[in-house]
Amino acid sequence: MKSSFFGTALVLGLLSAIGPFAIDMYLPALPSIGQNLGASMGAVQASLMAFFIALGIGQIIYGPVSDMVGRKPPLYFGLALFAVASVGCALAPDIETLVVLRFIQGLGACAGMVVPRAVVRDLHTGHDAARLMSLLMLVFSVSPILAPLAGSVLIETVGWRSVFWAVMVAALLGIILLASSLPETRPAEERVNSSVASAMAAYGVLLRDRHFLGLVFIGAFGISSFFAYLANSSFVLIDHYGLTPRQYSLAFAANAASFIGISQFTGKLSARFGLVRLVKFAVVGYAAMMTLLLAINLAGVDRLDVMIGVLFVGYGFLGLVVPTTAVLALEEHGAIAGTASALMGTLQFVTGAVVMALTGLFVDGSARPMVAGIAGSAIVALLLARLTLGHAQRMEEKAYV
Repeated sequence: MKSSFFGTALVLGLLSAIGPFAIDMYLPALPSIGQNLGASMGAVQASLMAFFIALGIGQIIYGPVSDMVGRKPPLYFGLALFAVASVGCALAPDIETLVVLRFIQGLGACAGMVVPRAVVRDLHTGHDAARLMSLLMLVFSVSPILAPLAGSVLIETVGWRSVFWAVMVAALLGIILLASSLPETRPAEERVNSSVASAMAAYGVLLRDRHFLGLVFIGAFGISSFFAYLANSSFVLIDHYGLTPRQYSLAFAANAASFIGISQFTGKLSARFGLVRLVKFAVVGYAAMMTLLLAINLAGVDRLDVMIGVLFVGYGFLGLVVPTTAVLALEEHGAIAGTASALMGTLQFVTGAVVMALTGLFVDGSARPMVAGIAGSAIVALLLARLTLGHAQRMEEKAYV
């Protein structure tokens, strides 16, 4: 049972990581793509934003489909679409073509973002679900730690187009892994009542569930702070602070390692203190550190080591917020786990795209717009937690007393 638990986490984590791999390997390439294609910083960032928007839009389709036809067919389709679009990105002659193909690539990638969360809910609830989700994130985390470094090596030795050939190979390996190692977790008898009409009804139920939406948006603004960092960090750290692509990858990996490492304590901490109390503690620490970073920047301290240090601690707290809010949001919606996971992913990625766009409006070559976007997202997450978690605390006490 234990080996099966960890084996499931490994497979789901690797499938989930393929899409983010296409983001994180790509980040060190953003400045060189702009130079090679003669594109502005804003145009290059649009290729990243197009991927995020597609991740948000596509999930709202994949989730209900996975409830209707099972978890595996949407994953096969998404991985195949991702692979084909990756080839197109590698051959793109201009920034406009790249933006369109990145959108299509994102439509394929989002299957791997939404379906594994539904599989977790198919198999487990409560603290076991939190533990599996955190293990999934541990495997998933190979992307933000290793992908930027791998991407920088490819970019420096072969060029930015090689990144897309690499992620195409990753998608093909994902298809093989899916076929050989993941059983179907939504059997035919559970799909009988799933249809387009039931999916629309389920979305209506979810959109009226303030408890669900509150938890989703706590996670959404937590993730959005990381998205603001994703969209701007390569320009800030490489152009403003003068790092090489490889040095940037190491700095990025340090923050990702904090997020991932601390998230592995989710299962033990939630079992001891409860999921809701854990989220309350973590979101306060997360908001406090990001607000401190903004205050330091506004005071005129513009130092890379200070920024990386504060982000390291702040993203550690965020590593406790994201998996716990996801588990709590899905807890009461097992019958429509795919649809609930889809709506969660859509709202979170659209929120992230909006935060990236707003942050991009104020880009001035310094770190301040990025830091302000990160801190603003953290403060909104804290406010939402104050409004939401009182109800969630009562629900948890009722369930586990």
